[in-house]
Amino acid sequence: MDIERFRNSPAGHLVEREDDQGQYWAFVPNPLPPQLDLNDSDLVQMLSAADRALGALAGLVGTLANPRMFVLPFIRREAVLSSRIEGMQATLTDLYVYEASQMPLPGMPEMRLSTQHVREVSNYVRALEHGLERLQEAPLDRQLMSDLHARLMEGLRTPGDQEQTPGALRAGQNWIGQPGCTPQTAAYIPPPADMVPQALAGLETYLRAASDDYPPLIRLALIHYQFEAIHPFIDGNGRVGRLLLALALCKWGLLSQPLLYLSAYFQRYQNDYYDNLLAVSRDGRWHEWIIFFLRGVEHQAGAAVAMTKQLQALRDRYHEQVHAGYQRMSNWVFGVLDVLFEMPYITSQAIQRRFDVSLPTANRTLQRFEELGILAEISGRQRSRVYAALEILAVLRDGTE
Repeated sequence: MDIERFRNSPAGHLVEREDDQGQYWAFVPNPLPPQLDLNDSDLVQMLSAADRALGALAGLVGTLANPRMFVLPFIRREAVLSSRIEGMQATLTDLYVYEASQMPLPGMPEMRLSTQHVREVSNYVRALEHGLERLQEAPLDRQLMSDLHARLMEGLRTPGDQEQTPGALRAGQNWIGQPGCTPQTAAYIPPPADMVPQALAGLETYLRAASDDYPPLIRLALIHYQFEAIHPFIDGNGRVGRLLLALALCKWGLLSQPLLYLSAYFQRYQNDYYDNLLAVSRDGRWHEWIIFFLRGVEHQAGAAVAMTKQLQALRDRYHEQVHAGYQRMSNWVFGVLDVLFEMPYITSQAIQRRFDVSLPTANRTLQRFEELGILAEISGRQRSRVYAALEILAVLRDGTE
């Protein structure tokens, strides 16, 4: 780490440590919040734009008849994109195939990657779902961070890293830099392990505070930087940090449903993402980081509105097609339509289990949906057929594959 770039940073201070390769310096961020100029015109304009975009998304969520139908696809998109920032190349198709059966079903696209890679993305889904459930009765705190990390890293192998302990704060030093770098050559070294509990306690205090002099979106930008600067776990810090963003938006009441995620924006501008975080540590450049963060909120809130409207339009059209295509039908048939947004790859066995109907009834329903153009049979088999909601998949895949 180039200590001269960090030595006079207003965002924190250096501490000296030593390992078997020699001396190195680690960076310890100051407690939140920093002093900010909220009268800066660029900041005021960007905050206003981000607030408007987030408000439009919150308003749209309030009109949805079945928000969960949209939440689950958004969670899976986020899992794929957040994991991709960390170098994992699993696609949304890989994830759906893995979740459907833990192995490729006959006729379904095969996963291009090993199960290990796809499981990491699937674990992200489980971690986020757990966090959302836990928020109903628990605060944003260190225990939540550990719970998220435990589910994120459960059952995973970390090649070359024998210290991986899901849910536990790191016991040793970690660092950020090019593959093969050491603490002496890394671009950034977070606080030593013995200083992590205190640093994380300060972040927890700020997370749980009802409010301060800064607007919620600016507080989120500060919190994300602080978590990444502390890097409290051996691995998975980037993903846990992005999970906390989605959870805080819901916990603080900014959104009633988790439909805003910044990973797509962070991935698209990945170099800027890392450079802006590093610039805070080196030079205290909070202004540039917050502007970047708020621009991401504006961009992704707008994207979430557009995608939700696309999915809602599909749902409305499918309902009209089913109304027109059936002379007599049970109400559960409309439930199958909503399930397609959760499970775009579907089988009659899945319908049988979900709605407690006979297998012949489930088969006839999927065949009728195929006749109506809602589903496409993709296995080419006479038995154990697999159907895909291709229009739904096209919307969800956009920007992920």
